[in-house]
Amino acid sequence: MILGRKQIQTLGAGWMPFADAASEGLPASQLVRLGLFQVSVGMAQVLMLGTLNRVMIVELSIPAMLVAAMIAIPVLVAPFRALLGHRSDTHRSAIGWKRIPYLWFGSLWQMGGLAIMPFALIVLSGDQTLGPLWAGEVLAALAFLMTGLGMHMTQTAGLALASDRADDATRPRVVALLYIMYLLGMGISAIIVGWLLRDYDPLTLVKVVQGCGAATLVLNVIALWKQEKVRPMTKAERAEPRPRFADAWADLMAGGTAGRLLAVVVLGTLGFNMQDVLLEPYGGEILGLSVSQTTLLTAAWASGALVGFILSARSLMRGLDPFRLAARGVLIGIAAFSAVVFAAPTHSAALFYTGAVGIGFGGGLFGIATLTAAMALHSQSVSSGIALGAWGAAQASAAGLAIFIGGTLRDVVSHFAMAGGFGTGLEDPSLGYSFVYHAEIGLLFITLAILGPLVRLAPLPTTKPVSDAGTLRLAEFPT
Repeated sequence: MILGRKQIQTLGAGWMPFADAASEGLPASQLVRLGLFQVSVGMAQVLMLGTLNRVMIVELSIPAMLVAAMIAIPVLVAPFRALLGHRSDTHRSAIGWKRIPYLWFGSLWQMGGLAIMPFALIVLSGDQTLGPLWAGEVLAALAFLMTGLGMHMTQTAGLALASDRADDATRPRVVALLYIMYLLGMGISAIIVGWLLRDYDPLTLVKVVQGCGAATLVLNVIALWKQEKVRPMTKAERAEPRPRFADAWADLMAGGTAGRLLAVVVLGTLGFNMQDVLLEPYGGEILGLSVSQTTLLTAAWASGALVGFILSARSLMRGLDPFRLAARGVLIGIAAFSAVVFAAPTHSAALFYTGAVGIGFGGGLFGIATLTAAMALHSQSVSSGIALGAWGAAQASAAGLAIFIGGTLRDVVSHFAMAGGFGTGLEDPSLGYSFVYHAEIGLLFITLAILGPLVRLAPLPTTKPVSDAGTLRLAEFPT
C-alpha cells in the first residue's frame, strides 16, 4: 500500500523524530540549521579532549601534566558563561540584535584558537629555533583559551537564542534536539579527524586542525543566518544604561530558588563525576578485568544514562516536579556507588557493572531534572541568557573540577595507604578508589539535603498536561 501525501502528513510527529520540536516561531528548517553551532562545538570538544590530547602526549612527547594543564584552561573559562549570557540579554545595537553578535564573535574566537593551535603545539614540543623558551607554553595556553572562550560564548548565546524563539510547549524538545546535534558533531568529527590523522606528521596536523577552524566558521555562519529578527532601536534606547550584571544576578537569586539550585548542580555534578577517570582503572587494577571488559563500562554507563533520559522525558511530560526527579536520581546514584564499593571485597564483576549502569541512570535523571528547573527560572522573571549561562557555568566548572579532584584524591590516598600511613591492615590498592567513591556518596547526601526544601516548595501537580498525555518525548539535557 502506497501512502499518499495527506497520509504522510498525518503521520507527523509520531514517526519523525523531533518533528514536534518545531513551532510557528521556529520552523523545522531554521531549527535544524540553528543546531549547526552545536556541531562545531562538538568538533572542537573532540579535538581538545580526544585527538590533540593523544597527539600531544604520544607524537609530540609533551609531558602529561602540561597537557592536562592546557586542556583544563577551557574549563577555567566556564564560570564566565553567566556573564556572557547576561551581556547577550542586554546587548545594545542599532538593529536590535542580541544573540547574533555573540554567536559571531564566539565563532571568531573559536576559529582563531584552532587556527594558531597546531603551530603552538609544534613549538611546545620543542621544535623551536627562535624566540624565548616559554613561547610554546604561552602560545598553546592562548590557543586553548581562545578556543574555550569561543565555545562557551557560542553555546551560551546559541542556546539562549533557541530558547527565545521556541515557545513554552516546544522548548524542552528544542534543547533536546540541539543536544543530539552536539553528540552527532562529536561522533562524526571523531571519525573524520581520526581517519585524517592516521599517518601523523606535523603538516597534516596543521591542515586538519586549521581545517576544523574553517569548518567552525562555515557551520556557525550557516547556523546564525537570519535567525534573529531586526528590531531597530532608537538612539534613546541605545543610550540607556545597560543593566548591571550584579543587579541581574540579584534578580536571578531573588527568592532563594536559583541559588539553592546552583548549589545542588555543583555538588551533584561533583558527586556523579569524580569517578569519570577512575571506573576503568578500578575494574582493571582491583577486579582484574581485561581491557575489553573495562571498555564495556562506557557502554554500561551510557545505557543507564539513555534509560534515565527516556524515563525522565516520560515523567517530566506527565508533569512530575523536576526537583523530585532530581532527588530520585541522587538516591539511585547513592545506591550505585555503594554497589561499586562492595564490588571489590566481594570480587563481583556483575555488581560492578550494575553500579556503572546505576551511575549513568542516576546522573541522567539528575542532569535532565536540574536543567528543566533552570529553564523554568527563565519563564518566571529572568532572561534566558543569564539563566542558561548560570546553569552551564555551574555544571561545566563542577565537571572539570570533579575529574581533577577524583584523580588527585585517588593518587594521594593510595600512595599514603601503600606506604603504611594508615597501618599495615590498610595497605590495599583499592583504598584510594574506595575513598573517592565514599566521598561521592557523601556529596550526594549533602546534595539531597540541600535539594529537600526545593521539593517541599514545589509540590506535585494534581493534573497532567492533556496535550502531552500518552506521548513520549525527549526532555532537554545538559550540553
